[in-house]
Amino acid sequence: MNIIYGLPQSINERPTVLTIGAFDGVHRGHAHLISTTVQRARALECQAAVLTFDPHPDVVVRPGNERPTLTTIVERAELIAALGADLMIVMPFTRELMVLTAHEFMACLCGSLAIRELCIGWDFALGRGREGNAERLAAIGQTFGYTVYRVEPFLLDGEIVSSTRIRAALDNGDIESANRLLGYPYGLRGPIVEGDRRGRTIGFPTANIHVDPRRMLPAHGVYVCRALLGGVTYGAVTNVGVRPTFDGARRTVEAYLLDFSDEVYGEELRLMFLHRLRGEQKFDGITSLVAQITRDVAAARDWLQAHDVV
Repeated sequence: MNIIYGLPQSINERPTVLTIGAFDGVHRGHAHLISTTVQRARALECQAAVLTFDPHPDVVVRPGNERPTLTTIVERAELIAALGADLMIVMPFTRELMVLTAHEFMACLCGSLAIRELCIGWDFALGRGREGNAERLAAIGQTFGYTVYRVEPFLLDGEIVSSTRIRAALDNGDIESANRLLGYPYGLRGPIVEGDRRGRTIGFPTANIHVDPRRMLPAHGVYVCRALLGGVTYGAVTNVGVRPTFDGARRTVEAYLLDFSDEVYGEELRLMFLHRLRGEQKFDGITSLVAQITRDVAAARDWLQAHDVV
């Protein structure tokens, strides 16, 4: 998949089936829309293109109140590529873009892309005041030479899959529900940074990762994870929270990798959240904490073995 930032300066003459959206999380509903776009492109002998935005539109539309994101732009690209898209266009979402009418926005796109078909979700709208609904976009398409293909919503247990539902599940620590809605394990990634080394002194050395501050963290607690480090997969017990036993205040993500104890500062660690063992607790001392971590590790090993993970 090719990735370009901003619209091409000269028109890309390859006929294109295009879909547009923030696609935060690239959840099962998004995957349904993008996969349909790819299928339509193959049927029409066109390239399948996905236009998305970075930063997320919330940053401009709701400054100071933006929702945490489910994916970074890099993670979004990986997920979209896996669905078979040929081209991903990343547009910066700005105040200037926000005030364009649907006609003005589509004129910009059609000046850079040979759009044959616009593939949109059932409730999609663009342009100032969201006036560019399916009917309006189809009318604009008569001017610019494209048609509109509307995709029905993806339902799971009779309900529409949405990023809002996923955030709510993560906020409640319901990682299994979040993963079902996503279609893959929710993940965090980042470079391993040096912590206070308390874990190593009590026999459980942890890898602390620096997570993009815009990312959504699951509810505070202890989780069973699959970890990827240096191309090798490990089981892991991950704590998300403030470490109340040590009077912490800053939220951290630290993982104890099973059967691994090397120091690898600076390397990227990827964590895939599979199951929540318990909420975060404050213990009355190190002895109680170590006893609980020992139980957590045993429970994690049992869970991973029972689910044939790693």
